[in-house]
Amino acid sequence: MNTKDSKPGVKLSPDTADLLRLAEAKMPFGRYAGTRLVDLPERYVVWFSQQGFPKGELGRMLQAVYEIKVNGLEYLFDPINKDTAK
Repeated sequence: MNTKDSKPGVKLSPDTADLLRLAEAKMPFGRYAGTRLVDLPERYVVWFSQQGFPKGELGRMLQAVYEIKVNGLEYLFDPINKDTAK
């Protein structure tokens, strides 16, 4: 996969540490308090995108979850979910 800023022939891969951190992060407040961010309903994450993401790390993480969900990239968490199910 190439993007505008990448070199031709160079495959881009997600940062494993960032994915692990994102997979472990939990919603700290509201109706879904205690729910892993990656497990939040898509409609809730879309609502945040329309209202504005919170500031700071939580907002960046929610924005990443939004991008993952609306682009159908949830499969990125499959290996992580399998490891945590053991």
